[in-house]
Amino acid sequence: MTPSTEYAQMSVEEFEEIERHAPETVRLEFINGRLEVKAMPDGNHGEIFMWLLRQCMQHRPDLNLMPERGLKVEKYRKGRARTDGTLAPRGHFKGQGEWSSTDSGVLMAVEITSHDADTNRRDRVDKPVGYAEAGIPVYLLIDRDNDTLTVYSDPKNGKYQQTRSYPYGADVELPAPVGFTLDTEELKDYAH
Repeated sequence: MTPSTEYAQMSVEEFEEIERHAPETVRLEFINGRLEVKAMPDGNHGEIFMWLLRQCMQHRPDLNLMPERGLKVEKYRKGRARTDGTLAPRGHFKGQGEWSSTDSGVLMAVEITSHDADTNRRDRVDKPVGYAEAGIPVYLLIDRDNDTLTVYSDPKNGKYQQTRSYPYGADVELPAPVGFTLDTEELKDYAH
């Protein structure tokens, strides 16, 4: 094989078939044409998710923060991402399959970094592009490597136009259509 040989990329249908047969202990994603294995969450990851869930319920009881939701992302929905959390109106995912369209209703995607080798590319590079291309208004990255929250918003032409980072302990403004402020003081308990 020569260096110029191109490899065929896996199709979405092939990915979904593999994902259906994966054991429950493995979480697979298909982002930027690559099969990704997402690390299983540890205890702090779960505690941070529950902190965010309580904040969302307090500020926006009309919305659900769904854990581990499979979304069709990227241009023309050729990617499959399993978010740590997806904020949408109550009942939004009723009757939908494992991989839901982001059209009309998904307000925010949430990722909480894991301590694995792929976190940088997956959560900080590929997912902001995929979520912006899918038109998700807000992407919240809770970054446990540097104890920050980054809010991506205003998706246009496959990129978020606004990006703002906050240290743990700051008040974090989530822009419309989410429209509330997170009190992140508790996150200091999970700082490394």
